[in-house]
Amino acid sequence: MQSVNRNVNSDRNFKERNAVYPSVNEQMDEIRRGTEEIIPEDDLVKKIEKSIKEKKPLNVKLGCDPSRPDLHLGHSVVLRKLRQFQDLGHKAILIIGDFTGMIGDPSGRSKTRPSLTIEQTREYGESYYEQATRILSTDNIRMVYNSEWLNKMTFADVIKLAGKYTVARMLERDDFLKRYKEGAAIGIHEFLYPLAQAMDSVAIESDIELGGTDQKFNLLVGRDIQREFGMEPQVILTVPLLTGTDGVEKMSKSLNNYIGITESPKEIYGKTLSIHDNLIYTYYLLTTDISLERLEEIKAILEDGTSNPRDIKRELARTLVRMYHDENAAKQAEEEFDRVFIKKDIPDDIQEVTLEMKNGGLGIVDLMLKTSLVSSKSEARRLIQQGGVKVDNEKISDINDRIEKDESFIVQVGKRKFVKIVPKK
Repeated sequence: MQSVNRNVNSDRNFKERNAVYPSVNEQMDEIRRGTEEIIPEDDLVKKIEKSIKEKKPLNVKLGCDPSRPDLHLGHSVVLRKLRQFQDLGHKAILIIGDFTGMIGDPSGRSKTRPSLTIEQTREYGESYYEQATRILSTDNIRMVYNSEWLNKMTFADVIKLAGKYTVARMLERDDFLKRYKEGAAIGIHEFLYPLAQAMDSVAIESDIELGGTDQKFNLLVGRDIQREFGMEPQVILTVPLLTGTDGVEKMSKSLNNYIGITESPKEIYGKTLSIHDNLIYTYYLLTTDISLERLEEIKAILEDGTSNPRDIKRELARTLVRMYHDENAAKQAEEEFDRVFIKKDIPDDIQEVTLEMKNGGLGIVDLMLKTSLVSSKSEARRLIQQGGVKVDNEKISDINDRIEKDESFIVQVGKRKFVKIVPKK
């Protein structure tokens, strides 16, 4: 399978269009915003100074995990940081880990991660690019699959590469050390993951690599391996992991505490209003591009306690919908939210489903599954037991309830899912 290389513009044309760069101080002020660590910061200043002097963009690398084709606000934090570098005149390089996806990134894992096939990683990679460019500019971006160079390495090359790093250094990594102490299995191939990711930095001559704080070890390995190949080591920049809507765990689709960047305006708006008040400022800082002046104003408003945080949260919700849709969508999402949750009305665009309701009706669990309100019977039972299911605004408390109706009725699951059932005549 041939590698895809999305190189939208040549370096030559890119440099010609971007002959004037912001000053070092201007660039550093923007880069520091929402950043956890820059290692080492002095080296980044030197790289930017050289970039300005030579009128040459820096290669800013972001490795993309192809096992997550659906992007959410948690992913947007590092993507927005990459966009900042683009806006400053530098070149974004997305490395789609189709080869490393077959190894499985062990970062933050308590057990060996399942591997993917090359076909899966390619499919997810295309989806990642299409979604990521909702945030990134397509004017100065390059996307490559790391199988392009990793597939060419021989077993002798791998042994030589492995000889450049020690087991002791690998065990400095928290998740490896924890598993080693607990006697949990660690595959030899997992030790190769950071080295393979480091070879990505060598292959593209990375000047800067971005990642979440959980990627710090991998990024540091990249610096070491670049030195081993006689290259100037990349600067690494980490960004915080965004806490999800539950206010506890990092944002994750598997934990259902996420806000997807491709979700509908009403979902983005409603989910944003559900975040904990103590996360409002963090979400503004990490997921939006509002001015530093407005950020300080929001911080002061939240700290003085004289204003209702809900008003600031509504502004945040409108901002996020506008970013991923448009101004009109943001206005409509807010109006619908107010109509449904403040005025207790039914949404305008409610789905309508025709079902057979004769001969004793239909069990509530089966009804929820047939109308796609849930993805499984176990989910339906859990929601009923939690009091999250209503039929014509009456709460259902028994998972064995059967619905027998001759006329249409409304089923509501949670706060935002509605369906109108029309009994088949």
